[in-house]
Amino acid sequence: NPYGGLVSHLRASWLSGKTRPMEYRVAQLEALGRFLDDKKEEILEATELDMGKPSFEAFFSEILLCKNELNVTLNNLSQWMKDEHVDKNLVMQLDSAFIRKDPYGVVLIIAPWNYPIHLFLVPLIGAIAAGNCAIIKPSEISKNTERLIAETLSCYLDNDCFAVVTGGVPETTRLLENKFDYIFFTGIPPVGRIVMTAAAKHLTPHLTPVTLELGGKNPCYVSDTCDVTNVARRVAWGRFFNAGQTCIAPDYLLCTIEMQEKLMPALRQAIAEFFGPNPRESPDFGRIVNDKHFRRLRALLGSGRVALGGQTDEAERYIAPTVLADVQPSDPAMQEEIFGPILPIVVIANMDEAIDFINARPRPLALYAFSCDSKIVNQVLERTSSGGFCGNDTLMHLTLTSLPFGGIGNSGLGKYHGKFTFDTFSHHRGCLHRNMGLETLNNPRYPPYTQQKLGLLTTTFEVKRRGTCTLL
Repeated sequence: NPYGGLVSHLRASWLSGKTRPMEYRVAQLEALGRFLDDKKEEILEATELDMGKPSFEAFFSEILLCKNELNVTLNNLSQWMKDEHVDKNLVMQLDSAFIRKDPYGVVLIIAPWNYPIHLFLVPLIGAIAAGNCAIIKPSEISKNTERLIAETLSCYLDNDCFAVVTGGVPETTRLLENKFDYIFFTGIPPVGRIVMTAAAKHLTPHLTPVTLELGGKNPCYVSDTCDVTNVARRVAWGRFFNAGQTCIAPDYLLCTIEMQEKLMPALRQAIAEFFGPNPRESPDFGRIVNDKHFRRLRALLGSGRVALGGQTDEAERYIAPTVLADVQPSDPAMQEEIFGPILPIVVIANMDEAIDFINARPRPLALYAFSCDSKIVNQVLERTSSGGFCGNDTLMHLTLTSLPFGGIGNSGLGKYHGKFTFDTFSHHRGCLHRNMGLETLNNPRYPPYTQQKLGLLTTTFEVKRRGTCTLL
């Protein structure tokens, strides 16, 4: 295997204990901060070349949010690393019971192309903070960013403990043949299944744990009681940010026919306000990452009727911010995650029908609900299931490091961001350290067994339910 030697080298480094001291972890994390500072302009340039990403969007998503993750981790690492002491029963009051946060070992991080810095760096921050060695596999689709990572990251990190592997499907396939102690994958569900299968092959000598950050069709319910102008602006921003190439973008709207009619002029106004009369000329609107995705998206424009936008240019890989009205559940745009600047609207009769529509489909990575009535937003939250939820806005829950980010069911497995990333890359090891003396306390558990011993054992080990009090 072409990567066997590399994995073995990193494993030897990990076994040496090099990555365990807090000082080492902090030094590597601070080096990632210097990478973001030093390479800021090159990151903006590479993401612009890869998908026409506006520098404002690239700075916000690829640099600022990553620095937030980094600083939250550095600010809290000493606390996160501490043993977590837990409750004890009567027998063990003089002993020490705690949870130790151990690193897994050598981890593999496979990143996608749509946020090519953010989606490798945020997991890597947690992997380093938890004391692991790591191999990073950036996406070959965002080739300029891949080249930047491959050529420069090694100048900042310890090459005995961290490595970048480049290439496409064949290289990733060979990489997955190696035994890793954890695999963190961000991408589409079909590839997630391949990663899961590869991890399961290592059941002997051990099963490789995985986090799968996948996607899906994120519903957005708009009730009849809302501020239409604000809904249009927030939905248009979330749908057309990064030209729609965002795994948590609102994938389709669910609303009544009356709300669809109200939303159209408001969405038209929001798009014109954001991108001008011709979005193709706007410096603030991106492009589709490659020809394959462009052709896939262009084919979806036949769903429903094009109410806004619809213009395309294959040479530029440009697809205008587009809204499709009266889309049927059987239309092509409703059969796959769109991942582009196209927003279908599916008409429903009421909130109950919207909730039934959502629950009849695979659980999404994100779910959105808009209403001036908080009871309606809470109803959607309580009666559905999704990886994350945001009421009266789009995308913004991603920006909080205090919230876990991850999918459920078809949209993924596991969670990260902030402390959740540290916990994901840490094995929570249950530990009990007992006193060598005081053997008389242990006598009730030893044979020969008697009813008296069982009574003593019950008294010292039993957990009783707390009493409840009813106020009259």
